[in-house]
Amino acid sequence: MNKAPYEAQKIVGGGGDVVSQDGKTSWFYSEIVKDHFFHPRNFLDSEPKNGEFNASGRAGSPACGDEMRMWLFIDPETERIKTCRWRTFGCGSAIAATSMASVLVTEGDGMTLEEARSLRPQDVMEHLGGLPARKFHCSVLCDKALRDAINDYLFKSNQGSRVILEASRVIDYSARVTDRDIEDAVKDGCLTLAQVVERTKVGIGNKSVIPEVESLIRFYKEKYFG
Repeated sequence: MNKAPYEAQKIVGGGGDVVSQDGKTSWFYSEIVKDHFFHPRNFLDSEPKNGEFNASGRAGSPACGDEMRMWLFIDPETERIKTCRWRTFGCGSAIAATSMASVLVTEGDGMTLEEARSLRPQDVMEHLGGLPARKFHCSVLCDKALRDAINDYLFKSNQGSRVILEASRVIDYSARVTDRDIEDAVKDGCLTLAQVVERTKVGIGNKSVIPEVESLIRFYKEKYFG
């Protein structure tokens, strides 16, 4: 269900597997990343049992190469996450990021739903000792699957008013490009207007949207890369 053999070969190879965000040096996976990749925590290797979990979420799509599934057991009395299990069809970085996220949300008494909602991809990356820029989207997948599972719990417990949906806004109607499309492009390493246009086709038929696209690129670059 994952690409572990291929990623493992890259991780343990003699040279840098990817280039750092500044483009100057080869980037190696941290020892923490390698540990969580080779020894993933809370991975669900069998089908969920009836009553074992009371929430589930997913993010991504196997058609795009990465999919994340997550199952939670949330204490109805305290609304703390007691169990977090997961599966992914994705790369070694996705495996490590989700493994770490599952530890963070369940350690101690477990995070409350609001605390878990506030868990950022940057938090996961920090605990992993960092990920290369081109792999940032891997930590975002587990983040989205977690929020989707929390929404699932709130729907099932008749608390729909507390659900927070991730809305998107159309930027270019002719190309059917939303702000989320641009956000995803930046997270995947498209950091210039030309790269975003090539990826999304935004603005090709409507040049008037370009200033807003440039503004969004600056915003998401600051948000995700500082």
